[in-house]
Amino acid sequence: MILLVVGSDRVDAGKTTFSTGLLDRTGAVGYKPRAGNDFWFDHDDCRRALADGRLYGKDAASLSVAEGRSRLPEDVNPVHRLWQPAPGGGSGLLGRTDREFVVDRVGHSIDEPLFVRNATADVPDAVADALPLQDAIPIETVEEFNELAQRRYVPVFDRLADEIEGTDVAVVESYSDIALPLASLDPTSVAAVAAVEPSRARIYPGDRYCRACEIASSSPRDGAIEKRVPDVLDYLDPLERLELPPLGGDSRANPAHVARAYAAAYDALLDAARQG
Repeated sequence: MILLVVGSDRVDAGKTTFSTGLLDRTGAVGYKPRAGNDFWFDHDDCRRALADGRLYGKDAASLSVAEGRSRLPEDVNPVHRLWQPAPGGGSGLLGRTDREFVVDRVGHSIDEPLFVRNATADVPDAVADALPLQDAIPIETVEEFNELAQRRYVPVFDRLADEIEGTDVAVVESYSDIALPLASLDPTSVAAVAAVEPSRARIYPGDRYCRACEIASSSPRDGAIEKRVPDVLDYLDPLERLELPPLGGDSRANPAHVARAYAAAYDALLDAARQG
């Protein structure tokens, strides 16, 4: 059974907080297929990972802790992207003008990690010193990235989809406001969906949500054509709308506290999954 958590706001929708509480409530295995952070805005998180010669973000680390299985963040999140601001603007490799892609890590913890770097960007010294980027694959265009993605990223995502579908209960968190974080995931395996935004969650049956994803319009994003959550939800009425109370920092960091605070939303999500 797959419980999908998506965000209807692009930034700070509350997906990870919701997901950590859901992991505590269900005992599920957590996944965030794609994630990213910013060397400037998330500098402490970057330094923490780079100190160990690794690249991951606080979302994957939080999910890893919440599920309590001693899996590394790289197992939760096999593809992580590091960004940095691009104050001068420009064309924005991979579809962005306000920030630029610096480097990707591709692969689980059991793999020899593959690094892909943006050859048009200056890699910060701290990143270059911490990661083995001398072997990284350089890319300069979206076309180069898309070709590389088919060869090296897609097999990783396919393997992850097989793993998720073989799990008794999985909580899969999307990234940004992307409707489906893993294209190779079998839509029939998605039991229920929670669309989260500040102050509320909307609950949808998995089959109806996935059908809406098929007909919703697509938008270019990060070198790919992807469906956005707001566009998908235009085709759906939720089973329930539930309030999510605001939580202080200590409570957000404690999955058990989140599980209690969001209990009504989790009840509705699990009811939707059982009915599907």
